[in-house]
Amino acid sequence: MTYPISHRWRLLAAALLVLAALQLQGCASFEPPRPFATEAEALAARGEPTRRWSNDDGTTTLEYSTQPNGRSCLMVHVDQGGIVLRQWDALAPDNLARVERGMDKEQVSRLLGAHRSEQRFRNSGEEVWDWNVRNDGPGVATLFNVHFIDDKVVRTSQTYVYPREGPGWGAWGAYPPYPWGWGPGFWGYPRPFAHPWFW
Repeated sequence: MTYPISHRWRLLAAALLVLAALQLQGCASFEPPRPFATEAEALAARGEPTRRWSNDDGTTTLEYSTQPNGRSCLMVHVDQGGIVLRQWDALAPDNLARVERGMDKEQVSRLLGAHRSEQRFRNSGEEVWDWNVRNDGPGVATLFNVHFIDDKVVRTSQTYVYPREGPGWGAWGAYPPYPWGWGPGFWGYPRPFAHPWFW
């Protein structure tokens, strides 16, 4: 049976709407990894952690960082017997907000996990570490930056990464190796943005 052209377009539009609804349903049903009961379960599911942190109370924190390209860092806190006490995403907004002025580099690393990249600024005396985090803003990615002077946190900021243009950068190019991405292709550099974390 042959349908008129307008009817075929309506059928195609209906099919596309169903597909979009299924995709949204899949997004809504996404869940973080199930909580682990033991260290052995975490190791079986995730492999060896990127780092192990020994805590003063005898417990251990397993760090599973996904930097430089991922946007999460699973922390698994286990007791001396290997029982998981809790687990959390170190790059969740509420944890990012815990970075405080005066913290040293080890405290920041313990809090947020391994950073994506770092850059030194001679004029300001700052060393800036950044983490790839969930992108809720404009652009194609968001970086959370921690600024150190004399190895102590002085402030934090957030940077949006925008698409780069031109044949050398592909669809949108790679992330810059440092927060503001000055250099070749500067027309697409990410722009610093004042944020609640910016002091």
